Amino acid sequence: MSADFKPDSPLVRSIAPTPNFGPRRLPVDMLLLHYTGMDTAEAAIAIMQKPEAEVSCHYVVLEDGGVVQMVAEENRAWHAGLSSWEGESDTNSRSIGIEIVNGGHSAGLPPYPNAQIMAVVDLCRDILSRHSIRADRVLAHSDIAPARKHDPGERFPWERLHAAGIGHLVPEAQMDGGRFFMLGDEGQPVAALQAMLALYGYGVEVNGRYDEDMVTVVSAFQRHFRRSQVDGVADGGTILTLRNLLAERPSDQPVEEEVPQPDMSHAAIRLYKAGEG
Repeated sequence: MSADFKPDSPLVRSIAPTPNFGPRRLPVDMLLLHYTGMDTAEAAIAIMQKPEAEVSCHYVVLEDGGVVQMVAEENRAWHAGLSSWEGESDTNSRSIGIEIVNGGHSAGLPPYPNAQIMAVVDLCRDILSRHSIRADRVLAHSDIAPARKHDPGERFPWERLHAAGIGHLVPEAQMDGGRFFMLGDEGQPVAALQAMLALYGYGVEVNGRYDEDMVTVVSAFQRHFRRSQVDGVADGGTILTLRNLLAERPSDQPVEEEVPQPDMSHAAIRLYKAGEG
């Protein structure tokens, strides 16, 4: 298979073209990070070059920091699958997808090598220099498809990207005690938490029920933004981290002044309103 496009980034080491792409239907406004979840980079790239696999990405970042491009940025790669963010389901049309070579959870979620993360940072910066992508739309595959995907996982160093001006992050809020929400809970406080998650962008139904779907969405949120404990339980630290993310969202995305407030202890409510953590 011969390359039929020029690399979009000067960071690209080689091109491994795939037939698995199509035309975009929406402007690019998202950047999605994945892990390959396979034993080797070669195996992952080979799968994405098979038409019957119906999967691809724009870039693959190797463990040594090398960057391989598979689909031109102007085209719609097939990396997101069944997904949703801010109510939009055609995530592939609006995003650029980066696959990071890593065995994933099935391999024990190996650490990401330093050279690889440095290359991810450089590539993200380069992509952001060409596309108008808001910080809070640099997301994990698990954010947009929480029921299906866990990548790039809770060991991915989002703080290193944020320190380089990439993505939206706040310090993990810590709060002991107070009320928490878990599987089987229901009522207005759960609906308020669902409304907060939906306001940020997660595809969650505001129905007041803390069901299995809610567990998966909260786990996805924790996997990106509260990585110290990924258990699907919305404790005070999880809720406050979400509140702080909403409060500090990029200025070109207005957020209503009155953010829905989950029913917590009086001390937790004071912390929540003050944005302390």
